[in-house]
Amino acid sequence: MASEDRLAEAFLGEPRRYTSHQVAEMAGVPVYRARRYWRALGFANVADDAVEFTESDVTALKTMLTLVEDGVYDEEHVLLMARSLGRATARLAESQAELGAEALDHAGVPIKQRPAAWRKRAMRVVPDLERLMTYAWRRNLAVSAGRLADQDTHAVRLAVGFADLVGFTRLSRQLTETELAGLVERFESRSADVVTLYGGRVVKTLGDSVLFVADKAHDVAEVGLRLVESHRRVKNMPQLRVGLAIGPVILRMGDVFGTTVNLASRLTALANPGTILAGPMLAEELADDASFQVIPVNRLTVRGLGELVPSAIQRS
Repeated sequence: MASEDRLAEAFLGEPRRYTSHQVAEMAGVPVYRARRYWRALGFANVADDAVEFTESDVTALKTMLTLVEDGVYDEEHVLLMARSLGRATARLAESQAELGAEALDHAGVPIKQRPAAWRKRAMRVVPDLERLMTYAWRRNLAVSAGRLADQDTHAVRLAVGFADLVGFTRLSRQLTETELAGLVERFESRSADVVTLYGGRVVKTLGDSVLFVADKAHDVAEVGLRLVESHRRVKNMPQLRVGLAIGPVILRMGDVFGTTVNLASRLTALANPGTILAGPMLAEELADDASFQVIPVNRLTVRGLGELVPSAIQRS
């Protein structure tokens, strides 16, 4: 068996035995339909005669088909779920592979010995990571389901925050790749910790920015201030600017959309370094909150949203 085959099977945990046509036949569907599911999960088409699939591939395909046949989801919703799962696990797998590669680098494993070292590492690490991933997913699913159980997902009202690093593009030209990667890692990890600790939820990070939400105006303002204060203490970290808004949002596959999200994003771009700008509705809800000072600023033209009077949010 070729070295790359042994490596793949070390991570898959079982031998590859089937072609795509064989898997589809065992699941009882045409191969074009099976490929539709695989593409949704993020897997590229393979040659008809390529032996790439395992027993788990058969089980997974049957599972998705059963969800449709039993009426749990319609086919489009199963495909949406598969795309969400594919995106999330691809990013997770990439980050874990990078950490594994760094561990081999630090251990001084020569390049020629890497495949064997990877296989040994897979046998030791993958079962534990699989258990941790299932654990974290169940815990997060319990929280999300509990939050949405009695809500109309077409009319969810949330407080939304954007935070980004000022002058990041210019700074990135002055740093080595290693320095830039370290800065981004510090920003993302510290931001995630702060958002979670003070009552928010991270929607996504984009290297130099973070999108977060909270259920209450107080919480999103507290998160915004804590982010600015926290990153200010990090050596060589650019200043942060934050935009906040509250109102109806559209929830879709773990992301948020709509005018409220757009307003928070636009206000971030208009905020001065080290400051927080809030939309009028959020400022009104914070007006009687003793934790904050709400200071109206000059009327601004917000691209795509017209003129409005935002407010600077400061700690009392």
